[in-house]
Amino acid sequence: MINTFKTAAISAVLALGMASTAVAQELRFFTIGTGGTAYTYYPIGGVIANAISKPPGSRECGDGGSCGVEGLIASAVSSRGSVDNVNAIISGLRDSGFAQSDVAYWAYTGTGTMEGSEPATDLRTIAALFEEHIHLVAMADSGINSVADLAGKRVSLDEPGSGTYVDALLIMEANGLAIDDLTPEALKGNAASEALRNGKIDAFFVVTGYPTGSLVELASAADIKLVPIDGDAAATLTEKYGFFSSSEIPEGTYEGVAGVDTVAVGAQWFTSAKADEELIYNITKALWNDESRKLLDVGHAKGQAITLDTALAGVGVPLHAGAERFYREAGVLK
Repeated sequence: MINTFKTAAISAVLALGMASTAVAQELRFFTIGTGGTAYTYYPIGGVIANAISKPPGSRECGDGGSCGVEGLIASAVSSRGSVDNVNAIISGLRDSGFAQSDVAYWAYTGTGTMEGSEPATDLRTIAALFEEHIHLVAMADSGINSVADLAGKRVSLDEPGSGTYVDALLIMEANGLAIDDLTPEALKGNAASEALRNGKIDAFFVVTGYPTGSLVELASAADIKLVPIDGDAAATLTEKYGFFSSSEIPEGTYEGVAGVDTVAVGAQWFTSAKADEELIYNITKALWNDESRKLLDVGHAKGQAITLDTALAGVGVPLHAGAERFYREAGVLK
């Protein structure tokens, strides 16, 4: 009887071990490089990570469970932004990441601000997400009413690994300014907002989808303004660089702040050509299912702008084979 008990116990342990091994084999991790925690990339990344995840043991999709990819645990990772994310994807440090359409195109082709660098030919697109607007922020009484007024001022251009930094230089160039014409700082998110409030800088650039959390907070605590990026300089930018478009940040986006004309770029989601085709197909499919639509609509103000109809808008880097297969099946790509 004792031997029978031992045999049963051993069998149970072996069965449990085999089940654990099976679960471990089914489990897969997938990282999404985003941006600073105070900006739009990070919360949107969290919503998307939640939408595409389905850990082992989750309830079924129709029963209130996850509707993501079987066995997948995706996570949004804070980063320095577009340039950092592209580099991390190519180096294999991250599985995927968000980047501005301009930064990704230059990286893929080795042109523009990436001229002289090895083209990131393994970069691939999963989806276009939403429009990002260039915010140039100053105190309401600063006397800064145009980009040209930044001359001689202390201005944060964000960190060199960010898309904001790249675009800030282009915007200044279009307005006849070089980096030597001002005192540049490399502050990000809440640090830039605090520095502006405390008089340590006169203005800062940020490229983000509106409304962005750090600026909502700043506008509620201080009298700020958005400086327009318009006129001939904006026309020059949109003519020279196809990824820029003229757009506006409407009045009321931030408490007490007037609307302005500015320029915008596209926020897109990228991975490597080396990523498994079936995995990226399933991730793309999960991104656009009905349950993900609900999460996007309530998860962040910018989530409603992320739609299947605009999933290929402004895409300048080739689609990943798995994503391309999904879009053809969905009738989005002819």
